[in-house]
Amino acid sequence: MSEKLQVAVAGIGRMGMRHARHFATLTPRAELIAVCSPVQAELDAAQKEFGVRTYRDYEEMLRHEKTLQAVVVASATTVHAEQAIKAIEKGLHVLCEKPISTSPEISQSVVTAYEKSKKNHPAQKVICGFSRRFDASYRDAYQRMANGDIGTPAVFRSQTCDKLDPSGFFVAYAEFSGGIFVDCSIHDIDLALWFFGEESKVKSVSAVGITAVQPDLRKHNDRDNALGIIEFYGGKIAQLYCSRMMAAGQEDCTEVTGTAGKIAVNTQPQLNLVNLYEPTGIRREIPADYYGRFQAAFVTEANEFTACCLDNTRPPMSLDGAVKAVTIGCALQESLISGKKIEFDESGRRVEQARL
Repeated sequence: MSEKLQVAVAGIGRMGMRHARHFATLTPRAELIAVCSPVQAELDAAQKEFGVRTYRDYEEMLRHEKTLQAVVVASATTVHAEQAIKAIEKGLHVLCEKPISTSPEISQSVVTAYEKSKKNHPAQKVICGFSRRFDASYRDAYQRMANGDIGTPAVFRSQTCDKLDPSGFFVAYAEFSGGIFVDCSIHDIDLALWFFGEESKVKSVSAVGITAVQPDLRKHNDRDNALGIIEFYGGKIAQLYCSRMMAAGQEDCTEVTGTAGKIAVNTQPQLNLVNLYEPTGIRREIPADYYGRFQAAFVTEANEFTACCLDNTRPPMSLDGAVKAVTIGCALQESLISGKKIEFDESGRRVEQARL
């Protein structure tokens, strides 16, 4: 194996460019060698910034890059699974942006391809990029919980709340995103599985939502604000809030309440340690978007993914958990639209409710 992990990024839009920068400039053990996108302007920008080979066709990149070892899939959500599987089948390491897909069945097909590939490539690593697992504050909170500082965790509350974008982007995006729970709350669902344990079994989900500022979302069966409840077997519960209409900026926070205390992460969001003292009071700015809050976590993700590929160590999270998160997100989205509570037995199968 080469001294540096040879990496290509698929999808070089806003998120893909961020990943490319992380691997090109902030991951010492990695080397960015190629990027691909169907949009020529994105390729031109990447070539100018990184000086790497560019491809309009993903499969052509996989064929021609003979030294390629790892692919970061940051394309549109609709092709995450397809591109991940093609890289997996070539024995490449894969870091796939969340979610793996908008379908539990398609997400599971990625796991199936990975399990098959590992028979011939036992050192292959495939992870889904749940960035909050690499955030220093969340890791500190998890370790304190694991140490027993709050007793047994029982109630989980978490939110992902984006700044309002009046351009209509989220309306167009909703056609492909899988809905606000699959796209937005997927991070919170993953955190719940992390803090409660990925072996946790879902008993029921229910959700409600509104279109407060973007009524056109309804034509895609989506909402701009929603609340979800996940009930787990064993006496644990999770409450999720997702929104697309924050006025000040990104507001992502989490609370975990246990039998002997509580842990809270970012419940008073702030951009930095500066307070502005003005005639009307004291003001504290907050990050404008998700990346502003979690940039350091993305960089840690790139470095830890690289290390586990080069050193053949255990990946930082399981791919099965990513499938479970999509399954829960899809069930919440279904409940949001149907208005019905969805129940599961302890084996994970849907339970049809009796009609009175």
